[in-house]
Amino acid sequence: MELLRLATAGSVDDGKSTLIGRLLYDSKSIFEDQMESIEATSLARGDEQVNLALLTDGLRAEREQGITIDVAYRYFATPRRKFIIADTPGHTQYTRNMVTGASTADLAVILIDARKGVLEQSRRHAFVASLLGIPHLVLAVNKMDLVDYAEERFEDVREEFAEFAAKLNVMDLTFIPMSALKGDNVVDRSSNMPWYQGTTLLHHLEEVHIASDRNMVDARFPVQYVIRPQSTEHHDYRGYAGTVAGGVMRPGDDVMVLPSGFTSTIASIETADGPVEQAFAPMAVTVRINDEIDISRGDLLCRPNNQPTVGQDIEAMVCWMSDASQLRPGAKLAIKHTTKWARALVKDLRYGLDINTLSRDVEATEIGLNEIGRVALRTTQPLFYDEYRRNRATGSFILVDENTHVTVGAGMIRRSS
Repeated sequence: MELLRLATAGSVDDGKSTLIGRLLYDSKSIFEDQMESIEATSLARGDEQVNLALLTDGLRAEREQGITIDVAYRYFATPRRKFIIADTPGHTQYTRNMVTGASTADLAVILIDARKGVLEQSRRHAFVASLLGIPHLVLAVNKMDLVDYAEERFEDVREEFAEFAAKLNVMDLTFIPMSALKGDNVVDRSSNMPWYQGTTLLHHLEEVHIASDRNMVDARFPVQYVIRPQSTEHHDYRGYAGTVAGGVMRPGDDVMVLPSGFTSTIASIETADGPVEQAFAPMAVTVRINDEIDISRGDLLCRPNNQPTVGQDIEAMVCWMSDASQLRPGAKLAIKHTTKWARALVKDLRYGLDINTLSRDVEATEIGLNEIGRVALRTTQPLFYDEYRRNRATGSFILVDENTHVTVGAGMIRRSS
């Protein structure tokens, strides 16, 4: 079955964890012992009813404060699709967690409290979702039961958010009024909102078209590992393992190896289940080629007439994730791009970005924890990259502090410097 990765986002207490709990509960994806544990915990806390948010709020601090701090992943399936849900936190101070959880998402669900309307955090998360290139966005106007299921209130929120979203690069935007607590329009249609003729959230998740979202044109295969068995039986075997980052690859296709520029043809493509006739993102495969070429980890296979940009100067939007340091011009960091490691120098900070107002601060001299800015980088080795909006796998990277080995930044390549 097709897999859909989705992330939830929104302000504190907008009901993200409750919504995921409702999805799991109403789709019958909760084991009996899980439900019994949640019921017992809800009773001990004095909750009036079963608190479905406890299914995702696993940290003790989260349960005590009633907020989401870390990214919680939950898995469930229906007869139509498999799902991986990332429940991301709503606090401003946990923006880095939201970036991490949503970085691989096909769809983002942004919740808004119908009573409060569009808040700063709503705009922040919508912008981050747009920045991360998430192709599908669902605005869930939650807690409609607390505004008497009023159509007028839903329309007010929808118009306010649509006006802001017009400034963003959002390809597909859907609005759904719901009550996660009561179950309205989550899995089953609500009889309390007969004026809403659209789909329920689960039905939308099952039907949204994601196959065309992936780049199936530009063949990209970063080599992660060279397989050379040392046994006598397989002494002449040489395969290159990795995850297809874009395009479609088939036996017989011409390929070029970067950075050497040597060309060959694909002899075979293998998976754990045996040979396949084609491979596409995000399949993990082993590729064998017909010529003996020096290929190692960090190299990239592509088509001779369709190559990524090769360069050492790049510009990117960077979300800073360290509370122990700031990103400043002159900083030297390690960079990991696809399967390749190099060192990078921050040449310039073009501007800091206020993600609540979308205004640029060209006078900024640094960006700190949870802040986003545009930077120019110079790497010690050439990288083989595409713009992030064209390919999220070859257009993204992480920055690592070489002294502490801590990941301090996540970047999305915009263009060459």
